[in-house]
Order: sequence, then C-alpha cells, then structure tokens
Amino acid sequence: MIRVADEVREATAVVALETTLVAHGFPAGEGVAVALESERRIRSIGAVPATIGVLDGEIVVGLTEEELSRFDGGARKVGPRDLAACVEQGAVGATTVGGTLAACGQVGIRFMGTGGLGGVHRGWQDVPDVSADLAELARCQALVVSAGAKSLLDVSATAEVLESLGVPVLGFGTDELPLFYAARGGPRTSARVESADEAARMARTHWRLDRGGLLVARPPDESLDVEPLITEAVRDAAAQGVRGQEVTPFVLSRLHERSGGATLRANKELVAANAGLAAEIAVAYSRIDLGG
Repeated sequence: MIRVADEVREATAVVALETTLVAHGFPAGEGVAVALESERRIRSIGAVPATIGVLDGEIVVGLTEEELSRFDGGARKVGPRDLAACVEQGAVGATTVGGTLAACGQVGIRFMGTGGLGGVHRGWQDVPDVSADLAELARCQALVVSAGAKSLLDVSATAEVLESLGVPVLGFGTDELPLFYAARGGPRTSARVESADEAARMARTHWRLDRGGLLVARPPDESLDVEPLITEAVRDAAAQGVRGQEVTPFVLSRLHERSGGATLRANKELVAANAGLAAEIAVAYSRIDLGG
C-alpha cells in the first residue's frame, strides 16, 4: 500500500513535498517544474526529497519525474481522510500538507517544505471551514517549513487554533507569522529562531517531550502587498459558489492573473526556498541525532 523509493529509505535526512502544489497550485504544466526545482534545492543541501502522492493503488513516497507528470488538474486533492479511498479506487491523488503528513507518519519522515499551511478560512463564523492540515500537524511528529498560512485564510484565527492545538510557531528570523506573500503584518510567533541548527534542536526537544508537530514560518524574500486582490478573489469565489477544496486554486488563479504574474513568480520562489530551508533543518537534525 505504501511504496518508498530506495534513496528515501536509505537517507538520513529526508524532506517531504506535497503534490497538490504540482496539480493545483500553478498553471497547467508549471507545477512539475516547481517540484523539480524544490527537489534540486533539497539535494544541493545534502538531503533527499520525497515527493508524495497516490498512484495506481499505492501511496508513493519519492515520486520519479515521470510519475510527477501524471499529477495534473484532474488529480484528486487528498487530505488525511481521503488516502484510503484514493488507494482503493486507484485514483491519482495529489496530497495536501495534511495528506502528506499522514503519509510521513507511516514511514518516519520528520521534515516537510511547502508554500503555505492550510488553516481557518475567512468567514469561518458562518461556515466553520478549517483545514485538516492543522489537526494532522498537531498529531504528527514533523516540522513543516512554510511562508506562514495560505494568503486567503483568516491568519489570526489560524494562529489561535495552532496555539490551542499546542503547535509551536517558530519565526525564522522574525517575530511575526508571515502572510504568505507579505513578510510582515501577521500575529506574533510563539518563538523566534535564527538558524537551521536552532530549529533542529528545538524540534528534538519538543519531540523528546512527546509532543507533535512544529511550524517554522519563513518570510518570503520578496514581500508583496496583495491583500486587496485577495479580498476581491475570495469575494468572487463566494459569489460564484466556489466552496471547500476548490477555493484555493480559484483564488490563486485570480491572484496570478490580476497581479500581472507577480504572485505566480513569488509563489514559485517561496515554495523552493521553503524546501531548501527544510533541507537545512533536516541535515542539522541528522547531525544532532547522530551526535546524541
């Protein structure tokens, strides 16, 4: 049911990557290139990438480039609840952060890089839409590097839920939770770290205390203020009856179009940069772990 690539099985430092970004996060055909660049950065730092998805009745941990090309807009978006159904029905399943973490928990992978974490959606007072990413992160002993929470979310509410779940939010060189495209303006993080080694040591202590996941929030290198565009895109989604898992790709598409491609370029770079930082932390952790 779970197929793990040999290099992933044998590595001491592994970074997991999701496939929803490949299938639904970018315009058709561009997601694979982003995934391959993320993998390249992970390898350049000395870790091994493990891009995860569901293919032909198996959860595959460490997809090949040929397999990655099968994750297009027709792939199912797969969270923790959907893994079994996707496996049994033989569908192509693009894993979310939560779905990827669920697979990581089965094979002992502790580090993951992604663009933005899912969380509490705007308008949650009327429709309590909360991503399964949060509960899965709280449950799984893994560290996720992201540019904060996804830009279309209620970031303050998401931070409150993470606190309630006991998930540390570590700002990488910042005291504020990044707003995905914007480096500043979010709620305060629970702690600040200045290096990959410090993040790795904090993760080891957290897990020695038998706790779950951690979030390392890395601000984007290029900060963009696109809040008016986000508000407009979210409003358009509601007006057109877009709900649930379809909201994120709809909003991202509108943002890329109405920003003249600026958000698309920023999204590609932050995904790869987060993967690179996750690799740095994974390598640092492997050295600490071997040292006892």
